[in-house]
Amino acid sequence: FAGPDQAYVVHDNTIRMGDCASTYEDNRYWTMWKLPMFGCTDGSQVLTEIAACTKAFPDAYVRLVCFDANRQVQISGFLVHRPGSATDYRLPADRQV
Repeated sequence: FAGPDQAYVVHDNTIRMGDCASTYEDNRYWTMWKLPMFGCTDGSQVLTEIAACTKAFPDAYVRLVCFDANRQVQISGFLVHRPGSATDYRLPADRQV
């Protein structure tokens, strides 16, 4: 999870790119909620942890990052919670890269 001031890449905290890459991590770290859920086979456990994190930090963005257990690489990462006070959301047709 990360607060609104740390959730997105902005020009003052990135070196190589502008704000066009949603998973670009240069100088941008999010706090990890608990420990990684290695070996989790039940999706409801993941949803329970997402709900607990958003309840504990309602004004933070929450991102889910998934790893391949065999290759040990990130295979997916996406936003699962945007705070109600966020004003940054735009419809896909209104976005530009």
